[in-house]
Amino acid sequence: MLAAELPQYASRTDVLVFALPRGGMPVAFEVARALRAALDVFVVRKLGAPAHEELAMGAIASGGIRVINPSVVHLLGITQDEIDEVARAEESELSRREREYRGDRPPARVSDRTVILIDDGLATGATMRAAAAALRPQHPAELVVAVPVAAAETCDEFRADVDRIVCAMTPEPFRAVGLWYENFEQTTDDEVRNLLERARSFPERPAVEPEPARRR
Repeated sequence: MLAAELPQYASRTDVLVFALPRGGMPVAFEVARALRAALDVFVVRKLGAPAHEELAMGAIASGGIRVINPSVVHLLGITQDEIDEVARAEESELSRREREYRGDRPPARVSDRTVILIDDGLATGATMRAAAAALRPQHPAELVVAVPVAAAETCDEFRADVDRIVCAMTPEPFRAVGLWYENFEQTTDDEVRNLLERARSFPERPAVEPEPARRR
């Protein structure tokens, strides 16, 4: 469904699909295959609010980028020290995942390329905002955020942050990303590495029908 919203990016050598692991990787893999585009990961970590870990108070990304959701911080009375403590723990995990997924392989070049950032969905959008903020200084020719499902208000908010936002579905009421998948099992590090390896030949392959993704 998401790839069908992106036909103008098919079979272009300048297009790079970035997955936000782990959850965005199965989605990005299918989109990259359908578009015959290069695929890589862009590691971002959500900053879960103290005592409410599932609620994002912000996110961090490679390059020292930190994005904070001031409304959540104000609502819960979260202090700067608490933000810093959570960020330190997530920075360690961010570094681990970069090594785990990429090894010695350098990050893909972003400058002057069309970059499509993909996750499994947008709720608050904090994680995706951190990714976009980290990529913008690298001067992509076009920065696109694409997700299968999103809260309508979050989708609209992104229009000022990126060159294009594509949300295949914006159901009402939204409630949570996982409600809109038949299979929302957690993606493992092994699956991320495996899909990255399989995707290395995408730009050279003829178009094929995508296989069913884990997240459907």
